[in-house]
Amino acid sequence: MPHAESPNPPSSPPVNDIVMAEAVSGALDEQAESQNETTQSSPAPAVSEIEKASLEDMFDDDDMDDDDEFASSAQTKTQASSQPEPKPGNSNVGKDAEVLRAFYQRLFPFKYLFQWLNHSPTTTTDFSNRELAFVLPNDAYIRYQSFNSAEELRKQCIQLTPTRFEIGPVYSANPRDRKTLRNASAFRPLAKELVFDIDMTDYDEIRTCCSGASICQKCWQFITMAIKVIDKALRDDFGFKHILWVYSGRRGAHAWISDKRAREMDDNKRRSIAGYLELLKGGDKTGKKVNLKRPLHPHIDRSLKILNGHFQTDVLLEQDPWASPERAAHLLQLLPDKSLTAALQRKWDSTPNRSSTQKWADIDAVASVSGSLSNLTPETLVQAKQDIRLEYTYPRLDAEVSKKLNHLLKSPFVIHPGTGRVCVPIDVRRFEVFEPEKVPTVQQLLSEIDSWPGTDDKTQDWQKTSLKPYIELFRDHVNAIMKEERVAEKRGREESGEGVEF
Repeated sequence: MPHAESPNPPSSPPVNDIVMAEAVSGALDEQAESQNETTQSSPAPAVSEIEKASLEDMFDDDDMDDDDEFASSAQTKTQASSQPEPKPGNSNVGKDAEVLRAFYQRLFPFKYLFQWLNHSPTTTTDFSNRELAFVLPNDAYIRYQSFNSAEELRKQCIQLTPTRFEIGPVYSANPRDRKTLRNASAFRPLAKELVFDIDMTDYDEIRTCCSGASICQKCWQFITMAIKVIDKALRDDFGFKHILWVYSGRRGAHAWISDKRAREMDDNKRRSIAGYLELLKGGDKTGKKVNLKRPLHPHIDRSLKILNGHFQTDVLLEQDPWASPERAAHLLQLLPDKSLTAALQRKWDSTPNRSSTQKWADIDAVASVSGSLSNLTPETLVQAKQDIRLEYTYPRLDAEVSKKLNHLLKSPFVIHPGTGRVCVPIDVRRFEVFEPEKVPTVQQLLSEIDSWPGTDDKTQDWQKTSLKPYIELFRDHVNAIMKEERVAEKRGREESGEGVEF
């Protein structure tokens, strides 16, 4: 079967629990990353215009059974290009149905996604009772979908071509059967990965190179700092091992913690961990977002040591955050002594072109000269400067994403509808050299399949593309989770006496 083809795709798919998203022009691609974190778990009303049908009806497509999950599409003389042409006038390739169909049919790692969510190579309720939600190219939003296998999910994606799908919790019953339960309270969330979200837009007030949806390698360093601090705390302070960092496709990153202990946490425990890691608040009347008690908590003290080098290079040098008088005024507001701020203001007024690095050094220099005119102690100044460094470097988390067991979050490996980039895993061993602008786009990947020089049909399509290292990274992560689950299961059987021969 040619790469881009799927037998008889429906033009208007029959689905259950559909809600038409508000069709604000350009909103989906600009808000995709924030919407996937704030998705609510309450059941959504159905749309009467759309015909309802069971999921089983959607899967009644015998022709698809011939395709392996990662079937090769090695070119033959009569075979059409793997890369479908986007529809005329459609500049948003991440929402083009034919492009999406080709991606799901040939490149998306359904097998490994299934194993990641299932924690086993054979189906358990960790997958079959898991909620998935779909966003379709027409902006329809489908809730409470569930599947029994990777192949079922694959067929659904090929048929519906969602622009993205989101992952929710494992429920006490199959999400598709929730309306048939006599007792509504019998349908409740039981488990889900502990997740964290970092979005670049939360850094707009301190980054100077870009704003809004735009990013560059300079401001991506804020995400790098956040990953470094959060990953260290999760591993060292909470003992988590199975942490997957995923690029959101445009301007952020998500963390998924798959340790069983993390998956089974209730909302109170999730709130506690989010509160432990959350530092920046709304700010007092001076706009100060960090005002820590001393002595510093060991986590904060460790974070400061991690971030000090980034503050000097990535903030002071690269961002130059206090170059303008308006931004410099905010820096002065963060200092605790009026005599010092007045002296600094006079100095900067007389030499207006001083860089942020120079202004930061001026604080100590002016304080040492005007010390006799001020009640500011050296210790107080050191603490104030520590708070400022943290305000400009510490992770800015969307903590609400982490606090609720029933929160949905965008799946790894889906395509960002605005950029066309794949939401790939970030190698935690090399995250400091990760470059979001080099992440492959869906059209690039399909072109790479067409350009593959070999004729070996055994080579899977993803292995022919620049997606290969990301899928291999994900596969290794999944295998480590399943290995630990097998060991724990075996240990549990031995401790309970099951399978022991006498």
